[in-house]
Amino acid sequence: MESVVARTAAVRIALATYRPDPGEVSRDVDLPVLVRALEGAGAGAEAVYWDDPDADWGAYDLVVIRSTWDYSWRAAEFVAWAERCGKATRLANPAQVVRWNTDKRYIGDLAAAGVPVVHTRYVAPGDPVDLPEDHEYVVKPTSGAGARFAARYTPGERETALRQLARMHEEGLTAMVQPYLAHIDRTGERALQFFGGRLLHASRKGAVLAPGTPYDEDKVAHPRLETWAPTAAELAVAEAALAAVPDTPELLYARVDLVDGDDGEPRVMELELVEPNLFLGLHPGSVPAVAEAIIRAAAR
Repeated sequence: MESVVARTAAVRIALATYRPDPGEVSRDVDLPVLVRALEGAGAGAEAVYWDDPDADWGAYDLVVIRSTWDYSWRAAEFVAWAERCGKATRLANPAQVVRWNTDKRYIGDLAAAGVPVVHTRYVAPGDPVDLPEDHEYVVKPTSGAGARFAARYTPGERETALRQLARMHEEGLTAMVQPYLAHIDRTGERALQFFGGRLLHASRKGAVLAPGTPYDEDKVAHPRLETWAPTAAELAVAEAALAAVPDTPELLYARVDLVDGDDGEPRVMELELVEPNLFLGLHPGSVPAVAEAIIRAAAR
């Protein structure tokens, strides 16, 4: 990284994060690691709350959205912030990507582009509700993170699912209804992480939604996380998903979450382009590559 440092000693970088509740410790354990890595590489770097009214975003050469993990509660406010920040300086990922990716109706866009995805139906407030009667399914919001407002149901739990939908609709949320793919209980969910246009590393985690877990109960977002070597099929699906992002924007980072369909082939569950956890604690060897990619982006 010495050549990068020589060219970028003066760059200033902000890593946008969320503001913990009083008395709470930030859940982003990778954030201080990344700040130290950037400073060690010669850049000026600091973590900044995305909703800090006194933050001068224009004073930075680059703002990198890292752990704005409360955005789904305040999606409209967050998108407006991204647009303001993108006008003041360079934002990664860009505001138009943030706007598109904060609403999981993007899964329909990926499907229309021919990307293998988990079949998804959307139920907005006021829409008629048609829940599956012959298989397990998942209900979750189009704007959500960390399995917030997500639950798994059998056909016999229809009334409970309807109560969840009513609660979500009261809050103005559009729901997604997806089949529960049983392979996830055996093969888990794989997360392929890209940074600076290249595959950075991959991870696998166990199923998040246990039967009978209430939708409004806190869940472990990344159970039994482990390193993973992606297959050729997984890489192909991930690359197809990234190629289908509208307007072919330049992405500093991306995470493609995959699960196996009933046929055993990988499908996109989510495409995380806003604030994906990088899992650097599981992949410490990736820290230098992440820091270098951020510095290169800041120096442009």
